[in-house]
Parts: sequence; C-alpha cells; structure tokens
Amino acid sequence: MSMTEKTYSTPKGTIHYRISAEPRGSGVSLVFLPGLTADHRLFEKQTVYFDGKYPVFVWDAPGHASSYPFEMDFSLADKAKWLNGILEAEGFDEPVIIGQSMGGYVGQMYSQLFPEKLKGFISIDSAPLQRRYVTAAEIWLLKRMEPVYRHYPWKLLLKQGSSGVATSMYGRKLMRSMMMTYDGDQKRYAELAGHGYRILAEAMEADLPYEIKCPALLICGEKDQAGSCKRYCRKWHEVSGIPLVWIKGAGHNSNTDEPEMINRLIEEFVGKLEL
Repeated sequence: MSMTEKTYSTPKGTIHYRISAEPRGSGVSLVFLPGLTADHRLFEKQTVYFDGKYPVFVWDAPGHASSYPFEMDFSLADKAKWLNGILEAEGFDEPVIIGQSMGGYVGQMYSQLFPEKLKGFISIDSAPLQRRYVTAAEIWLLKRMEPVYRHYPWKLLLKQGSSGVATSMYGRKLMRSMMMTYDGDQKRYAELAGHGYRILAEAMEADLPYEIKCPALLICGEKDQAGSCKRYCRKWHEVSGIPLVWIKGAGHNSNTDEPEMINRLIEEFVGKLEL
C-alpha cells in the first residue's frame, strides 16, 4: 500500500498531507508531525514501516514544502485545529500523535484543545510547551529569529542546518534535501522559521496547562544539540513523570539517525494502547 496525497483547505491556504487509511482492524492511527522547516519526508522511514499496519498520516505543515503559498499569520492553536479538521474528515478517531521538535509542540496544543480525542502522544526531540520551563529571555529571542535567518549566509545555514540536526549520513542528506526546497528563496525560509518560533513563544506566553492526559512517551537523542532540548526533556520527565528514552548516538532528528529503534519504540507504545 502506498500513501495518497490529499489536500485540506483553510482560510489561510491549502494544506497538503499524505495518508494511508487502511487497514481498519484497529482504531488506533499514527499521526506524524515533522519539525520546523522539515516536511513529510522526515518520517519516511516510519511511514514505510507502519504503512499497512496502521492508518498513517503525515503532513507538510502550513507554509512548508507543498503546503505553500500560505498566509503566515496563524497561531499554534490554528495549526492544531486544522489538524483536527483533517483527522475528523479522514475518520482518524483515535490518533496517536508522534511529533518531532515543532511537531511535538503542535501535539501538545492538540492535547490542550482536544484532550478527549488523543489516544497517545510521543515526543521526539521536542520540549514542553508550559511557560514555567522557559525564561523570559528565551521567549524574547524566539520572537526575533526571522532577521537572523534572513541575513545568515545561505550556504553556511544549509551546511549547519543539515549537519547540526543529525549524526547519520542519511539524516544529514535528508535534512539538506528538505532545506533545498527553499534554495533561492531565503526570505521564505527565514519567514517560515521566524514565524514558527514566534507562534511557539506566543503559545508559551499564553500559559495554558498543556497537560498530557493520555499515555505518553518522551524520546531524545543523546547528541541532540538543538537549543536546550536535552535539558528540557530531562526536566519534563522529572516534573511530569512521563517516561523518557535516550537514543544513543542520535541527534535532534533521532528518528532519521536511529529509525529502527524509533520504530520499535513506537510499535511497543502503540501495542500497549491496544491491550
């Protein structure tokens, strides 16, 4: 079975997503949400593995890759609401959200807005959305990242952006190919990244509970160098009690560095939900 590309219209633009909706033997469905500036390809090792085992969904987030053009004046809550609209339309009644980095934040917002719908939540190299975990200075910086990306030398950004998030050759090549979507249009890349960080900061400032009420799992690469992700994950685990698994040798995109390990963790997690 192969993934089918479909679209969902919003007032701000059209979201492109890929889905395999069969078989329906289990009510559980897997919803993969890529990180900021990445697209559906980030999870190709997962969608191929789980295709035919569970209904699978992955999107190009609003403004990303094929989900463009898109008006970049939406919130993280808007993103979660559109996701819910797609899942409802597709009959994904018991979604397990598997979010990498920014995708993990979208998952937490989804949990805030639709707590009764979420069957399970897996965070991959993401961090908690609650305000108490971040400093005022960190929020201030998040709101001002667009000029940094706009003026950074593109070739250097391309090199650091791909090598900095992954430790494996596959992971680095994949991130580079996803970043090359914006080659020749650094303004679009900067706007996309800047907007993503800004809506993240605004969601944190809203100081909502963002409580995960369903079974959950935190995954983080031991060599994750993205911001303070490792520190956040450690604290998130300590405060919430949500299990945390460290992935040896993996970077920020640990699902591309150790796909077999991540697939096994997802499979075990989902298997427990079905007992």
